Amino acid sequence: MNKDLTKGDPARGLLLYTLPLLGSVLFTQLYNVADSLVAGNFINESSLAAVGNASEITLIYTAFAFGCNIGCSVVVSQLFGSGDGKRLKTAVTTSYISFGILCGVLTLLGLLFSPAALRLINTPDAIFPDSKAYILIYTLGMPFVFFYNIATGIFSALGDSRTPFIFLAASSTSNILVDILFVTVFDMGVPGVAWATVICQGVSCVLALTALTKRLKSMDGRQEKGEFFSLPILKKILRVAIPSILQQSFISVGNITIQGVINDFGESVIAGSTAALKLNAIATSCLTANSNGLSTYTAQNIGAGKQERIKPGYRAGLLLGAATCVPLVICYCGFGRFFTALFMESGSETALATGELFLRIVSPFYFVVMVKIMTDGILRGAGAIDHFMISTFADLMLRVALAIVLSGFMDSLGIWISWPIGWTIGAALSLVFYFSGVWKRAKL
Repeated sequence: MNKDLTKGDPARGLLLYTLPLLGSVLFTQLYNVADSLVAGNFINESSLAAVGNASEITLIYTAFAFGCNIGCSVVVSQLFGSGDGKRLKTAVTTSYISFGILCGVLTLLGLLFSPAALRLINTPDAIFPDSKAYILIYTLGMPFVFFYNIATGIFSALGDSRTPFIFLAASSTSNILVDILFVTVFDMGVPGVAWATVICQGVSCVLALTALTKRLKSMDGRQEKGEFFSLPILKKILRVAIPSILQQSFISVGNITIQGVINDFGESVIAGSTAALKLNAIATSCLTANSNGLSTYTAQNIGAGKQERIKPGYRAGLLLGAATCVPLVICYCGFGRFFTALFMESGSETALATGELFLRIVSPFYFVVMVKIMTDGILRGAGAIDHFMISTFADLMLRVALAIVLSGFMDSLGIWISWPIGWTIGAALSLVFYFSGVWKRAKL
């Protein structure tokens, strides 16, 4: 069901809309977490390290897909808020065509250059074959990742966060079962983990696209011949999508650079950091789900000319983000070793200690990064993309630079310390941009 976020109590509307988004994010993370859990528990520590190492490169694909999600979501949200059904449908088909071409190019490049990328980040020889197999198989499934993200972005723009959640919950649960089946019964090792992910992502993609097609047919506004692609609408989508893709891609490149630094400390540190980074990704993804909900809320209200609803929505978003942080900080700070151990049947002391230390250092700062991510939701939804990018790049560049420098004399501890420092600087910049009112003047 489509949900109009321009009416009613902002806090209640945002909460009801965001809860399914949170569920979707958790199940999305379950895909990657399941791969690592199965690799670490049913194969060995080296397989966990291989999956974690390859996953940092596959995040580049996700970065492009997520940028496309944001681009079409913001534009469709504003068209939905303004009640322009015909142009809304044109925006959807324009997104399909444009981003489908982009996906094809990326798939080809991934198949050609992913192995070289693994060498570039100093992948240890012991885990190189499994890392290469995982990344090549994952690349073949990239169209599923792209079109599922586009579909969920459009559902979110229409105020429906429930439908994609249902599809994703079913396919994520299936992914765990297929992972275990391929690894334990068919003895496929790390390639089996990758194939399970691709198959289940394909199922969720097909279901989401089918449901979206039916939903759009039921909406007002009939497209005529020649209205399936619009260059002006594409420009608006790209106005949001390109900065979002660049932002997410630079984050991925930054993470790959940091992964290269981590790789210098050996397989056990790679395995421990893989577990901790998966857990950290769950936390930041939950906060990003809250932010995406706030972006849709902001875009719909700006499209409807109800700018006065943005500030109460922002306050409600911050409270929701803080409530999300509390259980995460308690779990990771107090029980970091326990959660790290979940990824390894018999992990070494070095691996367990690495994961525990990372979580204890980073998790208290979730409240800081929450403020940044929620504020970015307002900036992104309003179309203030330049300012959103500046704060994100400042965070990333500082984090990468500090990881490289501090690891030189503090070992891996220096890498983990870089996270809180980068988050703090990024949050400060986002707040400056929000209170300066740039989101009020932004236009697509």
